[in-house]
Amino acid sequence: MLIDSLHTRLPLLLATKMDSLFSLAAFGIVFVPIVYWFVARLVQSRLPQLHGKRICLLIAHPDDEAMFFAPTVLSLTRPETGNHVKILCLSTGNADGLGETRKKELIKSGICLGSGARTISLSWTTSTALAQPRLRRRPATGFSELIPVSKSRHDFPDSLTTKWDHQKISALLCSAVAPNLARQRASPDTAPTSSIDVIVTFDNSGISSHPNHISLYHGARTFISALVEGKSKFPCPVDLYTLTSVNFFRKYSSIADALTTLIFWAIGPKNDDEDHPKNLVLMNTLFGEGASRGTACKAMADAHKSQMVWFRGWIFLSRYMMINELRLEHVERASSASRN
Repeated sequence: MLIDSLHTRLPLLLATKMDSLFSLAAFGIVFVPIVYWFVARLVQSRLPQLHGKRICLLIAHPDDEAMFFAPTVLSLTRPETGNHVKILCLSTGNADGLGETRKKELIKSGICLGSGARTISLSWTTSTALAQPRLRRRPATGFSELIPVSKSRHDFPDSLTTKWDHQKISALLCSAVAPNLARQRASPDTAPTSSIDVIVTFDNSGISSHPNHISLYHGARTFISALVEGKSKFPCPVDLYTLTSVNFFRKYSSIADALTTLIFWAIGPKNDDEDHPKNLVLMNTLFGEGASRGTACKAMADAHKSQMVWFRGWIFLSRYMMINELRLEHVERASSASRN
């Protein structure tokens, strides 16, 4: 009789459990986005921001700006911030022979991400030194495309196994944004200068542990260190912010992780320098005027079509489509002795 009873009740119990799970999932799908929207509206005006800055987003490949940094670009190019954002991409992403296609896709993505503000320009290079760039303006979109002339195509190959030389990355940055560095270094009483105020790039884990991403972190730090070498009396003119890497589970928790991040930030201590905040939380919104997550998805799916192979669907679950946490790096000053 016990066996007969189990045969009768077990399907009913399983059906009840499945109904409960489906109900819970449906509740989460509806409830979590609404809570995120509410919390985002509550804390957005209190989040530290960059204003009136000349910002260089340093990326390794076309699509990094959309796949990982979309909340950063969309937030920092809002007209009210007064920022000017330049995307500097060191490779054309030519691992599969699609370099020319991907260059065009990067331009399209940049227009999509920055179309709401007349503040974005793009450049790419594969050289250790930049020649004089040609600037093409597109008044209809308010988008400027900065195209430097390359001298070499082998310094920064798109590769899952190759580490880029951080000294070459530093030299490229010096040529691009601090061309007077050598002359300024000769005079200890001359303050270091740069044509940018902020660099944003990957951290030392590179989000996906990609060696090209990690190389940018070390190259940017080398540049910052070189910029203030022998200039102990002067502050560094460029802040370096890096995108925080998280574990696999958090990375693909999408809105759930973004919501948790916002809540922890809202209840955490606030004692930031307004002009040089130690941490930045930049987020995309889901609903209402200026909803930006859809723009981020469009920049990836529509602009970078050559990269949207079947296994790339996971990116729409990525928390980096929703939120970016940027950390201000502390970089030790290089000594002349250590360089010689």
